[in-house]
Amino acid sequence: MRAVTAQKFIGRSVPRLEDRPLLTGQGRFAADISFPGQWHMRVVRSAVAHGRLRNIDTSAALALPGVHAVWTFAAIAHLPPIGFRLTGLTALEPYRQYALARDKVRYVGEPVAAVFAADPYIAEDAADLVTLEIEPLPAVLDAAAEPGGFDDEHGTEPTVIEKTSGDIDAALRAAHAVVELDLSIGRHSGVPLEARGALAREHNGVLEMYGAAKVPHWNRDRLALMLGRAPDTVQLYEGHVGGGFGIRGEMYPEDVLVCAAALTFRKPIKWIEDRREHLIAGNHSRQQRHKVKAAIDADGRILGIEDEFFHDNGAYARTHAATVPDLAAAMLPGPYRVPAYRARGHFRLTNKTPCGTYRAPGRYESTFVRERLIDAIAATTGLDAIEVRRRNLIGRGAMPYALGFDTLGTEIVYDSGDYARLMDRLLAAADWPAMRSALARRRARGELAGCGFAMFVEKSGLGPFDKVRIEVAPDGGIEVVTGVASIGQGVETAIAQIAAETLGVDYTRIKVTHGQTDRIDKGLGAFASRVTVMCGEATRMAAARLRDKALAAAAELMQAQGAALAIVDGEIVRTGKPGPSMPFAALAGQLGGMREEAEFKSSHMVYPYGAHVVQLRVDVDTGGIAIERYLVAFDIGRAVNPMLVEGQILGGVAQGLGGALYEEFLYSDTGEPLAATFADYLMPTAHEVPGIEVMISEDAPSPLNAYGFKGAGEGGINPVGAAIASAIDDALQRPGAVTQLPVTPQRLKALMATAWPPA
Repeated sequence: MRAVTAQKFIGRSVPRLEDRPLLTGQGRFAADISFPGQWHMRVVRSAVAHGRLRNIDTSAALALPGVHAVWTFAAIAHLPPIGFRLTGLTALEPYRQYALARDKVRYVGEPVAAVFAADPYIAEDAADLVTLEIEPLPAVLDAAAEPGGFDDEHGTEPTVIEKTSGDIDAALRAAHAVVELDLSIGRHSGVPLEARGALAREHNGVLEMYGAAKVPHWNRDRLALMLGRAPDTVQLYEGHVGGGFGIRGEMYPEDVLVCAAALTFRKPIKWIEDRREHLIAGNHSRQQRHKVKAAIDADGRILGIEDEFFHDNGAYARTHAATVPDLAAAMLPGPYRVPAYRARGHFRLTNKTPCGTYRAPGRYESTFVRERLIDAIAATTGLDAIEVRRRNLIGRGAMPYALGFDTLGTEIVYDSGDYARLMDRLLAAADWPAMRSALARRRARGELAGCGFAMFVEKSGLGPFDKVRIEVAPDGGIEVVTGVASIGQGVETAIAQIAAETLGVDYTRIKVTHGQTDRIDKGLGAFASRVTVMCGEATRMAAARLRDKALAAAAELMQAQGAALAIVDGEIVRTGKPGPSMPFAALAGQLGGMREEAEFKSSHMVYPYGAHVVQLRVDVDTGGIAIERYLVAFDIGRAVNPMLVEGQILGGVAQGLGGALYEEFLYSDTGEPLAATFADYLMPTAHEVPGIEVMISEDAPSPLNAYGFKGAGEGGINPVGAAIASAIDDALQRPGAVTQLPVTPQRLKALMATAWPPA
């Protein structure tokens, strides 16, 4: 009799399935795909931040040998502007972007014309020959200033995002003290290793686009609508993707142009951007200014928080629409009890690159604001900052905990959490009292060294659905087909692990197919740390149905009761008494293959949470900062593959350090980008990123899915800016010193040169 203990895959750090083609040079990124007879597209972009488009002279470009066509807005005037994927407010409709500038240009980098040529070099030469006549207009560059005019009918504040609960005015009147801060977060973005690219062709009556990422089904449906085609005549294909982070995979003007051109010219059209284009034309993110206040009682407990902030969305409302300010307003309370709350987020347009999401959108910003506020409460009351947090944390017994408002169309209800326990575990791992004592001794010797702490709550698992189909071929090969996408997070491995454990087979036998719109009719893609939660549960459901079907069929063949059988390591075995077994593959052969599908629906998100500790040293002479130690604790309910989770955290911390200390898109007074190369847009390297100590916690599984999963993609980046700011304050012994991110050496030296406390 064979043992019936099945091999477990969930919770194991098994090797990734997707790495072999990448490690052996077989990766297929957008730039690697070509078709015979293809034309190459190059985009002519505005060099003026704001102006009236008076004339476009394309004659010299068209005269260049090898140039097939040059498009301006007139060629695509029949196409509507690009629509919204999330938080699509009616008020934002007039602010959508056309694929080519119509009558005005509104940021440096805006597409004005498209050149189509025989090769990319001719296309680039021809683009340089296109002459633009633009009448300059004043550039709006400060989102916190008085709103200006977008056009003759619309201003530059399309909407104000509001979230409220309780009576904030009463809380402010009853307060023992009111703590007020003015805080800013700089403009930066994901900057993935692979820039954007797309290749489109019409093949057998179907418009195909290669280079899709993140949300291929939504982009397919949007392209079909814009081009006047049935959705089943448009198909998108995801290949390998060199990083996502929010910026890749949305619908951009260039995606529309290559598809429209492929239909018009009946030729494959390929476009690959260069790095300068990416830095000035790909979605930016983050830039906000917050004027926040907290009403507190005499014991440092929060009675209410009021926040008014200004979100700089750049020149247009792109597919994310108001997602980022909506999340900033909704997630600011974090892990703390806030009996009364009011947030007003001014959605403002400026003459800068349009914005979208970037890893932990809205939460990186609002966590910085909230944790700065908590530290300020500690300074005001004379209490220890950890004690202030402890007094205000939501207790485990209060779960599920409703904030009283929604975000992204879903009511915010924290599903589970033990915030105080995680905080204590991280402080113990850091040996917090000893760390602080050692740093105090170093400061007494003249060093500027300090430590910081920050907490956060993330959101993940955004619905409303995900669909999975599992197919077993007659030879026993197993394929999971899903509408999610992979942007490097280990989708193929994690989904295979879930399917394998449920089915009772080895995870290496399972192929996961994703991002191919012709293989499954619908899907929502990869964003909002949703894949493991939504697709994972759909995979479990489909695998369970397939297992039950297989066992029912095997019961007849093996003359046994289905309940007395199990699939263990790919063999159908008897669980109660000795007897013959059957390979799962043999059963598939007998049945001519098998197939099952499932759709998981959810109206609520799940909420992982965590805390970061950082120890750093400030160089007095240069204003540089050296990170000496960094610790992360993150509770994700249950980890499918701890190694993948740790990798997500490490990458997130590195990106968070970039936004906290180095990365920022700056502009001149006329709207000229000042960070259009890596010489000016500084990113952390391996030298600046320290070894990171990671504690993955599973104290609070979600009750909203069978395995208790929560998303893991954004906990590494969320509180980095807040923790760094806290540590710099400690190093300088100046509570509340840091009010702006990134803390560049220039800003830090200026801060050290000022008198303290400020007047």
